Amino acid sequence: MTPHRIAVLCYLYDESGRVLLLHRRKEPNSGMYSPIGGKLEVDDGESPYTCARREIEEEAGISLSADELRMSGIVSETAYEQKTHWLIFLFEVTRPIHGSEIAAMEFDEGTLEWVEPERVEKLDIPETDRQVMWPCVRKHQGGFFVAHIDCTADPFTWTVDQSIPRI
Repeated sequence: MTPHRIAVLCYLYDESGRVLLLHRRKEPNSGMYSPIGGKLEVDDGESPYTCARREIEEEAGISLSADELRMSGIVSETAYEQKTHWLIFLFEVTRPIHGSEIAAMEFDEGTLEWVEPERVEKLDIPETDRQVMWPCVRKHQGGFFVAHIDCTADPFTWTVDQSIPRI
């Protein structure tokens, strides 16, 4: 039976519009880049918003109020790497993040790096991020989307079930 995981991904931008990415040292996706994020504490009944705020604080040392965070998308993945089904809530911080707010650019999970949006697709990121998530995040910054990725097919297939571009 394939396990189902619930996670968040958090997109933080600086004054120049660069996005903060983590060059990962740990699985999943060790050696690749991803936004700040992590799994919900489901045994504790943690909400996606609480998880996003916790992950941002744990990984960047930034404590955000609830109104500084907005849900920007939901992505479901069937059989990612033939191992796990994922339900991922995507969030964006509603204000620019200043570099001085980040506690440390390097920590046990990897190294944080500011990346120009047009460079993200050229980095070592999961193919599902390259083809689906990142293009949807860019198109819907300030908006909202819902997408489903089916990794049981080779190549994987996807649908965008809801698309509300920038508000």
